[in-house]
Amino acid sequence: MTSPRPVRVRFAPSPTGRLHIGGARTALFNWAFARAHEGAFILRVEDTDQERNTQESLDSILDSMKWLGLDWDEGPGKEGDWGPYFQSERTENYHKAAAQGLEGGWLYRCFCSSERITQLKEELMAAKKNPHYDGCCRGLSTQESEERSAQGEAHTLRFAVPQNEEIVIQDHIRGEVKFHSSQVEDWVAVRSGGMPTYNFVCAVDDAAMEISHVIRGEEHLVNTPKQVMVARALGLPEPEFAHVPLILGTDGKKLSKRTGDTALGDYVEKGFPREALFNFLCLLGFSIDDETTVFGEQELLEAFALKRINQSGAIFDTEKLAWLCGDWIRRFSVQELAQAVRPWMDEAGWQDAPSEQLEAVAAAFQERIQLFSELPEQAAFLLNRPDPEGKAAKALQAEGAQERLGLIAQRLEAGEQFPPAEFDSWVKSLCEELEVGMGKVMQPMRAALAGSLGGPPVADILSLLGREESLRRLNG
Repeated sequence: MTSPRPVRVRFAPSPTGRLHIGGARTALFNWAFARAHEGAFILRVEDTDQERNTQESLDSILDSMKWLGLDWDEGPGKEGDWGPYFQSERTENYHKAAAQGLEGGWLYRCFCSSERITQLKEELMAAKKNPHYDGCCRGLSTQESEERSAQGEAHTLRFAVPQNEEIVIQDHIRGEVKFHSSQVEDWVAVRSGGMPTYNFVCAVDDAAMEISHVIRGEEHLVNTPKQVMVARALGLPEPEFAHVPLILGTDGKKLSKRTGDTALGDYVEKGFPREALFNFLCLLGFSIDDETTVFGEQELLEAFALKRINQSGAIFDTEKLAWLCGDWIRRFSVQELAQAVRPWMDEAGWQDAPSEQLEAVAAAFQERIQLFSELPEQAAFLLNRPDPEGKAAKALQAEGAQERLGLIAQRLEAGEQFPPAEFDSWVKSLCEELEVGMGKVMQPMRAALAGSLGGPPVADILSLLGREESLRRLNG
């Protein structure tokens, strides 16, 4: 199924909302296929829904794709030879194709009212029959059709679906897929107001832009026969198809807000590492091999092939995503992590912190966070001394705890190096001197310094707080 044509793929979002996580995965697979085959990745904006389109949605989609690293070769901001890249600017092409359809007889005017169509489908459904349009206007003569149109009678343009014909496509993921024309009604290609419908404009644009492969979600499989019909009617080359599996929630149903955030922007705002989300989206239906889980762009492009995409639905495993986030954060250099967390740290009151201080904080917590947004909360005790609660409060109230903390403060204040080198050995020697276990010293120290019994090593906490603040907290 290798195409001799240059690889040209497209991602065609509608600017009616934020970029869905499923759309992001589809865009990623198109991008990877284009890059792996030295082809072109086209971004085409399907903005024909004038009532719902917004500039805010378009900006959000473009920003999300840029954040994910999906650069396009042609599209908004990157004009090419196959533009324009907004469907609202391509209406002349659709009108020409519609005129061709009327002249060629594969489109016909339908004067049936919406009330008649609704009644017809209700009757067919009541009779437990397929609620298809009955072709009432298909038999109208050309003369009658033109006369009624000239008189201003409202009408749509319907596609005259060939009768008793089988459409077969070789899907790169699903294999041979067959559609019988009896399963497809004479569908509306152009609405009564003159606005063409999705399947019509999609097929016209794919042909005009010389799209070689259409890679999209399997929910679009039902649209395939209609788009193939248009391409054949226009006498244009058909693209090859690949329908990727649905993304499912952990409940096995189509991903929804019940099982996780559905907009890519939500993950950006919550501080998910870009590399981790990119990696995770790749794993939703694709695998390099049976062992490799963590990989980036280069490894993906070296291995990407449509045949590696699964047919079955991909589970959106939030636990696996969280694990990947932590793994990728631990792969960052301290400088990279400090730069990545800066927006969240600034918002939490660290805007005046020098780079060196922020790097020290990032290094101390790098093993303990999975999202960039988690660091400000975990490091909050460094800015404001917390009131210990629960087990931490009990550790401070334990018999002899305050006396031991006072002694520790004295020793630390008298020492030349702060904190002492080989800090664990220093604490161990102190415990032997006091004849107490390590917990009797370390737990009260943590509680006094950080307000909890968790967090980075105590030596790191001392370094981050500094000598003066550490002594102040240890002395109560």
